[in-house]
Amino acid sequence: MSSSSTLCPPVADPERQSKEQAIMEAAEDILKERLERKGSIGCPTDAADFLRMRLGALRHEEFHVLWLDTRHRILGCQRLFTGTVDGASVYPREVVRAALGINASAAILAHNHPSGVAEPSVADRSITKELCDALRLVGVRVLDHLIVGSDCVSMASRGLL
Repeated sequence: MSSSSTLCPPVADPERQSKEQAIMEAAEDILKERLERKGSIGCPTDAADFLRMRLGALRHEEFHVLWLDTRHRILGCQRLFTGTVDGASVYPREVVRAALGINASAAILAHNHPSGVAEPSVADRSITKELCDALRLVGVRVLDHLIVGSDCVSMASRGLL
């Protein structure tokens, strides 16, 4: 038995990857339509399924914001930052710029932990506070910060906002 057979991962099937990607995109679209059909978000966790689908399978961190109007209707969902396997740099100035650009009144922050462990880190708590403070200055309320791993943790429900 050669040692290369145990060290080399199997070659990925491009056709299978393409099909899987199409299925994931279709599922995300269905969840987004369902979320938008509600008309507005009654509680921040209404968005959890959509964000879990969007972020859950990623192998790197991404930071997204679900922008809402004064009645908590969805204005858009933007990926603002992309990182590595264990972190993403988030810049409050750019988040504020995006909020003003879309004319948001409220926001639900979200990012994933590729490790699958959705517990908020010290860095997660710190950036959440910075973003809440920065967005408050321009009249945008942060309703929640969802962390997506194998499950979805709401920082608001834990009293961390």
